[in-house]
Amino acid sequence: MKAITVVPGKAGSASLEHFDEPAETEGSVLVETVAVGICGTDAEIASGAYGWAPEGHERLVLGHESIGRVLEAPTGSELSAGDYVVGIVRRPDPVPCYNCAAGEWDFCRNGRYTEHGIKSLDGFMRERYRAEPDALVKVDSGLGELGVLLEPTSVVAKAWEQAERVGSRATWHPKTAVITGAGPIGLLAALIGLQKGLEVHVFDQMEEGLKPDLVRELGGTYHTGPIEKAVEAPDVIIECTGVPSLVFDAIEHVGSGGVVCLTGVSPTGRNLAIDAGLVNRSMVLANEAVVGSVNANRRHYEAAAAALAAAERSWLAKLVTRKVPIDDFADALEHQPQDVKVVLQVATG
Repeated sequence: MKAITVVPGKAGSASLEHFDEPAETEGSVLVETVAVGICGTDAEIASGAYGWAPEGHERLVLGHESIGRVLEAPTGSELSAGDYVVGIVRRPDPVPCYNCAAGEWDFCRNGRYTEHGIKSLDGFMRERYRAEPDALVKVDSGLGELGVLLEPTSVVAKAWEQAERVGSRATWHPKTAVITGAGPIGLLAALIGLQKGLEVHVFDQMEEGLKPDLVRELGGTYHTGPIEKAVEAPDVIIECTGVPSLVFDAIEHVGSGGVVCLTGVSPTGRNLAIDAGLVNRSMVLANEAVVGSVNANRRHYEAAAAALAAAERSWLAKLVTRKVPIDDFADALEHQPQDVKVVLQVATG
């Protein structure tokens, strides 16, 4: 079968390979991959920035944002042939630590977790894979291929959960939310915020085009420029860019008792001149909180599945701006200015 593989740490090594069929020992459920979403992580691994091949192997199959169809499932499981499923990216460490043992592998304590398409587990950019039922999440049949958005939605489902948990340390009735970044993560964060009944403001650089249109169609308010000039003291900010200046803009301008949840990974080696004492003083005196959030566990995948099932299909479909055949994978990895979410088409939906 076909697969897109890389040699981790080696730039320019991504290639379309003939790959062995998945062994039955890899899982009792056989899944046909329909499509795989492309994100910055895939491009960074393909550039040689990081990535880890499975033990004893030189190459790693790319891809962690998947949607597939069940071909075979064991009798008695909740899955049947034809079901649409998404593979959970992170798997528990083998010890396991107490978080992994509790099903919260997103909070793995010892770093020995594995991740499909990233760390020591082959990913989903292959025509078929196997997994156990507990490593798969069933998708509403009406979503079909749009289930490829579930993994990024799980990331922001967790971010919202973290913000709410921190906010509930006191009596908390949030009304206003700011989302920084109108990429897929930011737009999906806005979707969930609006589903929660909040007034949602999304900030990005694009003056016009698809991103502002998607925010407005969703029911949010779109802005460019600094937060403080558009929204006064938001209750919660979900930071989705990792841009250092925006991170500190969010921390500086969240409202009293508010929560900032950071989901973007910042590049290193960039220095900013900030008044650290002022930031600390503001956070302490206003009971503000900042929390980092990465990855997701099964609970977040299920919350994401519910959020997508409740969303307008026509709006979700507009997030997918390019579908690229697997044979042209290199084009999918090259970001274009108009891209929101690029999808690698592995099979016919």
